[in-house]
Amino acid sequence: MSARTLHLNLFVYPGGHHEAAWRYHGTDPDRLLDIGFYQDLARRAEAAAFDAVFFADGPSLADNVRYASRFRLEPFTWLSAVAAATERIGLIATASTTYTEPYNLARLFASLDHLSRGRAGWNIVTTGAPQAAGNFGLDEHPVHAERYDRAREFVEVVTRLWDSWEDEALVADQKSGVFADTDRIHEIGHSGRHLRVRGPLNLPRSPQGRPVYVQAGSSEDGRSFAAAHAEAVFTAHQTLRGGQDFYADLKARAAALGRDPGRLLVLPGISPFIGSTEAEARALHAEFDELTQPEYSLQLLRRLLGLDLTADQLDGPVPRRLIETEGERGNGSRFRLVLDIIDREQPTVRGLMHRLAGARGHRVVAGTPEQVADQIQEWFEQGAADGFNVMPPWLPGGFDLFADQVVPILRARGLFRTAYDATTLRGHYGLPRPAASPALR
Repeated sequence: MSARTLHLNLFVYPGGHHEAAWRYHGTDPDRLLDIGFYQDLARRAEAAAFDAVFFADGPSLADNVRYASRFRLEPFTWLSAVAAATERIGLIATASTTYTEPYNLARLFASLDHLSRGRAGWNIVTTGAPQAAGNFGLDEHPVHAERYDRAREFVEVVTRLWDSWEDEALVADQKSGVFADTDRIHEIGHSGRHLRVRGPLNLPRSPQGRPVYVQAGSSEDGRSFAAAHAEAVFTAHQTLRGGQDFYADLKARAAALGRDPGRLLVLPGISPFIGSTEAEARALHAEFDELTQPEYSLQLLRRLLGLDLTADQLDGPVPRRLIETEGERGNGSRFRLVLDIIDREQPTVRGLMHRLAGARGHRVVAGTPEQVADQIQEWFEQGAADGFNVMPPWLPGGFDLFADQVVPILRARGLFRTAYDATTLRGHYGLPRPAASPALR
C-alpha cells in the first residue's frame, strides 16, 4: 500500500442523503429512530475499516419535515450508543460554537473520548440557520463575521479546558492515597470579548489529548478559521478544478501560519449511485429524483437563494437576475456553490432542484463501481482531496453497495487500508497526539 492512503468517513443522515430517500423501497422509515439501525450501520462501516462515522447536527428544525426526514437526533446520545457497539471506528459529531457553552461542550467531547478510548472528533460549526436564534432566547441570529469571531475565542477556551489537566495529573496511587496531583491541574481564567470561563475541566485529559478538530465551511472566514484550527475539513465541490483550488488554497494558508499542511485533511462529500452499468446507475438516480416533492425543493431554494418560486415555474430557467448576491446570505459557501451550478449549467428550476436533492450541494456521481472508484482516485491523486465523506443516497443499501463493490477496488489499487493499524481517530487520520499547552503551566 502506498505511503499516502485515502481517508473515508460514513456521513450518516436519517434514511440517507437524497431528500426522497425515506420514500425509496430500499429504506425502512420506521427504523429511523431506532438506535439499533445506526449501531448496525456503524458496525458495517467498521467492518470496512472506515476512519469514522460522522453525524451532523443543528439546533433548530431547519427543513420542512412534512416532505423529508430532516429531524435531528442529539449527537452525543447517538454517538455514545454507537461507541458501545463498536471498537475502532472514529466518532465525529457536529456542535455549534454559537449555541453551546464551551465548558459543557468540552465536557461532552472529553467524556466521549474517554468512554470510546480515543475515538472522538468535533465538527466545529457556527450554525447558519437563522431560525435557531429563537430557540435560545435571541431576537436575531448573529451575523456571519460575529459568529466566526466567537468561534475563534470558543476554540481557544475549549482547547485550554482540555489541556487544564496535564497528562501526569491523574495518579491513582492506591498505596499513597493520592488520586490526582493537584499541582498539575490548572484554572484557565479566561475573560474575553464573548466568553468568561474559570476552569479547570472536571475530568482528566482524554486519550487523544484533544478530540480531533474538524471544520465544515468554505467561506473566506471559514477557510481562515480552518487553516488556523482544523485538522480535517469537510467541504463540498462540484468540479475537480473547484476541489483543487480549495485544496491548494487551504494547504497554503495552513503553511503560511507555520502549520504542516499534511496534518490538515481535506475531505469533500461524495454521494454515489452505483449500478452494474452506467445506464443502470443513472436510472437509479432518476428514480430517486422522481420521488422528490416540489413543495420541499422550492422551500429549499427559497432558503438557499432567497427565490420565491412556484410549481408552475419548474420547467422554466432559474431566474438568475432575481438572486441577491450581497448581504448576509452571500457570505455563505453553500450559496456560492449553488450559484456556480446555475451560472455553469443554466438549469431549469426542476433541474436545479434535482441537482440539490441528492446531497444538498455535495458531489453526486452515478456509475459502475469502477467509475466511482476512478473519480475518487482522480480527486485523491490530482490534488483535490485527502479522502471523502461518503454520503449514501439511501441507507443501509446505498452504503452496502459502496462497501461491498467500491472499497475492494480501492484496496486493489493500493488506495485504502485493508484493516485498522491504529485504535484512535487521530491514529486513523495519521495525526499526532498533541502535547498540552504550556500556557497554563
